[in-house]
Amino acid sequence: MPCGRSDRWNVPPDLQLSRQVASKGVPGQKGSNSVFVLIMGLSTLGAGAYVYKTLQDSKERYASRLARISRQSQDSADAAPQDTAAPSPDPKVPSHVPFLLIGGGTAAFAAARSIRARDPGARVLIVSEDPALPYMRPPLSKELWFSDDPDVTETLRFKQWNGKERRYMALQPPSFYVPVEDLPSMENGGVAVLPGKKVVHMDVRGNTVKLNDGTQISYDKCLIATGGSPRNLPAIERAGKDVQKRLTLFRKIEDFRRLEKISREVKSITIIGGGFLGSELACALGRRARTRGLEVIQLFPENGNMGKVLPEYLSNWTTEKVRREGVNVLPNAVVKSVSVSGNRLVIKLKDGRKVETDHIVAAVGLEPNVELAKSAGLEVDSDFGGFRVNAELQARSNIWVAGDAACFYDIKLGRRRVEHHDHAVVSGRLAGENMTGAAKPYWHQSMFWSDLGPNVGYEAIGLVDSSLPTVGVFAKATAKDTPKSATEQSGTGIRSESETEAEASEVQISQSSSPMPQVPKQGEDYGKGVIFYLRDKVVVGIVLWNIFNRMPIARKIIKDGEEHEDLNEVAKLFNIHED
Repeated sequence: MPCGRSDRWNVPPDLQLSRQVASKGVPGQKGSNSVFVLIMGLSTLGAGAYVYKTLQDSKERYASRLARISRQSQDSADAAPQDTAAPSPDPKVPSHVPFLLIGGGTAAFAAARSIRARDPGARVLIVSEDPALPYMRPPLSKELWFSDDPDVTETLRFKQWNGKERRYMALQPPSFYVPVEDLPSMENGGVAVLPGKKVVHMDVRGNTVKLNDGTQISYDKCLIATGGSPRNLPAIERAGKDVQKRLTLFRKIEDFRRLEKISREVKSITIIGGGFLGSELACALGRRARTRGLEVIQLFPENGNMGKVLPEYLSNWTTEKVRREGVNVLPNAVVKSVSVSGNRLVIKLKDGRKVETDHIVAAVGLEPNVELAKSAGLEVDSDFGGFRVNAELQARSNIWVAGDAACFYDIKLGRRRVEHHDHAVVSGRLAGENMTGAAKPYWHQSMFWSDLGPNVGYEAIGLVDSSLPTVGVFAKATAKDTPKSATEQSGTGIRSESETEAEASEVQISQSSSPMPQVPKQGEDYGKGVIFYLRDKVVVGIVLWNIFNRMPIARKIIKDGEEHEDLNEVAKLFNIHED
């Protein structure tokens, strides 16, 4: 039965507090002038030493990041086939474009549409390393794996959780784009995509870029939306080519096609990583463990699945859910080395355990692609990675950055870098607006979602870090509290399309004398609920567990940045007890 926002209720939620660290100030003391001078001198010397050390540390972090980028670039160069003939510039590519977008992902596509919306005659060129037109990435680790189409790797057709079929993953069909060679002469402008090309050098002063085939293009305005590349484990990087041949770093359509084919041919696949991607792939492949006899192993250093995001009790529950999907989950597992023995891979863990498998999928995070920083003279953030930009997503006067590669300042949560679909869409759109003179700051609190199949999923916003104190409020789920049901209601599996950017105009929270939430009982089934993440008693992150279409409320709570005496009452705003 529906419950009013001011009604009292009793549901066992959770309060989980992390250890707090406080520092005390140093009391001042009176003294003679000579002592004062001495103290001031020593303080200045100490401050100088501190600043020097801080700068050195930052410099070392920055140097380390650039060194890693250089190694990745060299590895790519070594892996590429060597051609004795020097590449020649492509005569079909225009020598000048008003709007140049580097990168062919969601952020670049969103920027292109935004530019054209504000300037219908704009000529936009997207330069993409990917051979495919811009496409949706989320289905690669979700719905595509649940397709019954035997030719799914070729057709890329899949059914959303609501059963509705999507015929293609491309954000727009080929007819949306104009041929590259026709772009300069198009009377009404258009968007052209140059696939399979990489920008290797950027002359910021001359407003030009050089491609890997030697082609040079000048521009008026430029967007860097280079995204990121999957990280690898050092232990695997040291292992040699025989191990590398049996490794998948999952990111693109070709990675899905290759892994799907491998899953039909081998007897065992091990996924390293317990985050969003690793857990989604584990559940997807676990389905095949039941139907085809495939052994699926997932190992990670945390105590449970998504242990860096979810509070411990919910992480443990999620781990059991993944195991029920047919996955052999090995938490607290740190990889020491990987080798080939006979016809199998042997993964040695630091605690002495050994895991034998046929193929490895490393899902251990993303490294932002910032190779252009050196030639362009752009700043890379030493802590978060990515190009540092201002509130309008500008890196320089005529250069903007959006998506995974942008390190921006969040006025509520501080400097951040976000790697999710919704952020790519909104930051790309805003960058496009600002490239046409809007001069708007980035205020958006982006959301992200993850599904462990059609029956369990969650949406999140803000800082969701399991090291923060959390308060969880849970209720019994109904048949409609699933990703499948949410897709049936919205008509789309890309939930950021249904979870609008809007925020609730007003949030009214009733005063209550409800008791402090209690820790949920061991083994309790967390049907649906709201988890609040706190910093200095203020909500800075929210996870909606099997609760959908409530993101505007969560966005408003975080934007307000207020302390709440009773988060039980705040949870009622999400209609948590609605039948």
